[in-house]
Amino acid sequence: MIKFTSRQDLEAYAGNLRGGEPAPTKILIGMSTCGRASGAEEVYRALIDAAQQHGLDNVSIVKTGCVGLCHAEPLVEVEEPGHPRVTIGDVDPGRAREIIEAVATNAKIPHPYTLGMGIYAKQERIALRNCGRIDPEQIDEYIRTGGYRQLASAIFDKPPEDIIETVKASGLRGRGGGGFPTGIKWAAARKAEGSPKYIVCNADEGDPGAFMDRSILEGDPYSVIEAMAIAGYAVGANKGFIYVRAEYPLAIHHLRVAVERARQHGLLGANILGSDFSFDLKMKFGAGAFVCGEETALLRSIEGSRGQPTVKPPFPAQAGLWGKPTVVNNVETFANIVPILEKGSDWFRSIGTENSPGTKVFALAGNVKNVGLVEVPMGTTLNEIIHDLGGGSRSGKPVKAVQTGGPSGGCIPSEKFDTPIDYDNLIELGSMMGSGGMIVMDEDTSMIGIARFYLQFTCDESCGKCTLCRLGTKRLLQLLDKLLAGAGGPEDIDELQTLGQCVKDGSLCGLGKTAPNPILSTLRWYRKEYDDLAYGGKMIYRIVAEKCIGCTACAKACPAECIEGEKKEPHTIRQEDCIQCGTCIEKCNTGAIIRAAAECAGAR
Repeated sequence: MIKFTSRQDLEAYAGNLRGGEPAPTKILIGMSTCGRASGAEEVYRALIDAAQQHGLDNVSIVKTGCVGLCHAEPLVEVEEPGHPRVTIGDVDPGRAREIIEAVATNAKIPHPYTLGMGIYAKQERIALRNCGRIDPEQIDEYIRTGGYRQLASAIFDKPPEDIIETVKASGLRGRGGGGFPTGIKWAAARKAEGSPKYIVCNADEGDPGAFMDRSILEGDPYSVIEAMAIAGYAVGANKGFIYVRAEYPLAIHHLRVAVERARQHGLLGANILGSDFSFDLKMKFGAGAFVCGEETALLRSIEGSRGQPTVKPPFPAQAGLWGKPTVVNNVETFANIVPILEKGSDWFRSIGTENSPGTKVFALAGNVKNVGLVEVPMGTTLNEIIHDLGGGSRSGKPVKAVQTGGPSGGCIPSEKFDTPIDYDNLIELGSMMGSGGMIVMDEDTSMIGIARFYLQFTCDESCGKCTLCRLGTKRLLQLLDKLLAGAGGPEDIDELQTLGQCVKDGSLCGLGKTAPNPILSTLRWYRKEYDDLAYGGKMIYRIVAEKCIGCTACAKACPAECIEGEKKEPHTIRQEDCIQCGTCIEKCNTGAIIRAAAECAGAR
């Protein structure tokens, strides 16, 4: 492998890649976690075997990351000269052979499997620009698209202050949830006294239903690595850490390959491209503690200490890793850096809203037809995301609410879905941007049950350092359980409101400060459900024995494992363990499960 010792080496190499004879026809297959889980590896082998049988030497079959259409995996895209790109979903080995047959005979791709190009409507891909387009294990594909050109330009053409000024002028805000201006953070680290300085990528994606960062690392790890090196040059850092959770084996594998390839080419390590600038990366693996998504807890974990947040100020940009100036940005934030430097801050500001420029990647999950990733300009409405791109609810019933911001976010009612999405508007609605997870719920969902589900999560994940977070979340959970058991009263609702605000105001880090959001937002928008329980109207999920066929679909899907019964016999719900999440209603095909007021304490 060629080690570049100058900028000219990189430019000549990239020129040779672009000037080569590419295969006229390219077949792309998504091989990220979602694709592999759906059988993409078998489909890939079928494509290779069929292409060999047909002698298709002029066809390139490329393993890529996720294009975002997780609901349609395994996914294959065909690009032929003179033809529009064809996207085929739900491909199995048999369909893979049909696709190769169609390419070999110049026939039309089998119609029943194709997806219309409307799936990309209203999207603008910046952070996801290469995901699903390149092989993430081949650095040549990234270099061919212009990869590392901005790193070379930064090192040889621009003073560090100019790079920071461009990022600052772009208005890029941290995509990890806090929304702090990235350029200001970099400028603070540049000015801070102390050496060495560090660049840290926060890839500890812990929100239930969020998978944006994983998909970027699986599909385009080089863009993050290049951006971290640019950040290092800008702030005066020579070492970086990527903190990724150990539950992401494919992302870790692709990162390891990408880091090693970059080192071999001289794009990481000492004297990059023959310059005076040196920068290298090390990977650190998290054990899955949600609190380590908070930047100071993450830094303590990297140091080998228990992952607990620390008081700010000083901020990490002033005193971070081992007390030295440290820039902490998340994966999606870094994924925006190269396009901003390439196209300019004015271009980036022309997308999105005035206070929230650019795009945001959202992970659509829950009761929605098109589960997957979408990247849309800031200011796009929830209606456009959930109904136009997400296809509405999977159950076909009206969408009742969406939870944004993960367990620390809030539930937004459908009547507010015309609100343009940005950092400020979501906070005004009692939620937050978070990392970008969106959990869609239909009309059968108990909002109190949802609030309890998320509160249980944050209660379990609290590091225990703050009294209000450690004990306050437990007390909030007790109050919800009391209401759901039919033993609560109006005074419990008042305590939920008061204590929730106290936990929000008095906790040290973002986990505690946002833990009450699911309660406070549902109290704001769905107060009637709380009143129904507080004034004697306990609501439960109940199985109508006459309609139940004992298919076990509800029992298999129940996250609380509280549905009992023999196969082909009527089932019952163990009420004391039911969290009222509504999954059973969603999975029942016979309409045997209903949500209604409990007739008596022993109702099942």
